[in-house]
Amino acid sequence: MTAGPDVHDRLRRLVRRVQADARVPAVSAALHRADRPLWSCTVGDTGTDSPLGPDTQFRIGSITKTFTAVLTLQCRDDGLLDLDDPVGRHLDLPAHGELTVRRLLSHTGGLQREPYGDVWDTLRVPDADRLTADLKRAERVLPPGRRFHYSNLGMAVLGLLVARLRGGTWAEVLADRVLTPLGLTDTTVTPGSTAAVGYLVDAYSDEAHPEPPTDFGAVGPAAQLWGTATDMARWAAFLADPAALDPTGAVLAPATLDEMRWPLTTTDETLWGAGFGLGLILIPQGERVVHVGHDGAMPGFLAAAYGRRGGDGTAGAMGAAVLGSSGTAAEVFDLPHRLLAEAVEHDPAEIEPWRPGTPAPAALCGLLGRWWGEGSEYVFSWHDDTLRARAVKDPAGRPPAVFAPVPDRPDVFRTISGREVGELLRLTRDDEGTVIRMHWATYRFTRHQETFDRYDFRAGS
Repeated sequence: MTAGPDVHDRLRRLVRRVQADARVPAVSAALHRADRPLWSCTVGDTGTDSPLGPDTQFRIGSITKTFTAVLTLQCRDDGLLDLDDPVGRHLDLPAHGELTVRRLLSHTGGLQREPYGDVWDTLRVPDADRLTADLKRAERVLPPGRRFHYSNLGMAVLGLLVARLRGGTWAEVLADRVLTPLGLTDTTVTPGSTAAVGYLVDAYSDEAHPEPPTDFGAVGPAAQLWGTATDMARWAAFLADPAALDPTGAVLAPATLDEMRWPLTTTDETLWGAGFGLGLILIPQGERVVHVGHDGAMPGFLAAAYGRRGGDGTAGAMGAAVLGSSGTAAEVFDLPHRLLAEAVEHDPAEIEPWRPGTPAPAALCGLLGRWWGEGSEYVFSWHDDTLRARAVKDPAGRPPAVFAPVPDRPDVFRTISGREVGELLRLTRDDEGTVIRMHWATYRFTRHQETFDRYDFRAGS
């Protein structure tokens, strides 16, 4: 199915409005979703002899960090490291080796933002040996775990870690383990022949002056990559819904992406408008919807790529990216969120029809229905071949708790998602095999409302 022209016109107008109002020499935007053809839009000029189009490359800046984070989690899943390992266990570092992989991924290690020296003044970036040697001159500006503090230096160290563990350069490992398997053929470490020029647009005139090209050297794992909007929209869709684009888990298991998307810190202690997981920015949209991805900024370029999770009307594998050739057009950062919201509002995913399913196992039929725990009412049900539970007063959009049998332990289940994830549910049966009581996370559940000392309002005792 394809979206109607009205939706596409709405999306095009959003892109054209940002390009005009923010005065961006070139803007490229794309929307990826599993149920529609890829949508893209370009406005402006590349500043070269090549015409602007969907294949035009832009510098994506710190979106690069999401790739380095995925490479790091691949190492964890392959048993090469633990997230709570100090990086010094795997790298010979003169300082800061006690910082853990998890702290560096979540920007809670307290390490200074940039490598030692005025790299943004000189545009001279260290190679791997110099970056490592200069760690002894880099500051720990905050105690580890104190709060969020963004650090390109920390992500550069993770790039060194990945290269060391895999036995290649960061760029080689990235191409082999992420870019090629996901078909991101237009994402490269150096700009190709279709790359746009990046500009600084004068605040008080219409002059746009080219910014100098920069190679970020050993800090490349934090901000080096170039890419197209179509590649970045696909990447954002992968971050939100990996099973749709990587069904075999060849790049990363969906459970690992779940782990990466869990917020470990907030980026602002007063606004709580964004969180940070393991290398990923998380921006709540209300109604149990979150956008997951990253922004990027390099001289002459701004970029943003986010995937959408949750909410009525959200399609599978839904991601949007906007790339711009101006270093000052902050409106670029907000545009992917607006494109995703507009697409869901005016072209929502189709409502899947309900179909009868398999019956609940005979041993569980007797426990389905209403139970009481901690004075509150719950409904236990069987849907999609799983045992589930919801509090009666839960908001409609809150996911249910889902249980899985514990092998070799009859009548014991593990909560695998939702409320009390990880906790056990234990069934107690009478002599006739009827479930008369349950314990979930050790709390007692009964058919009638009871106090903690077992007063039953229905029985009056």
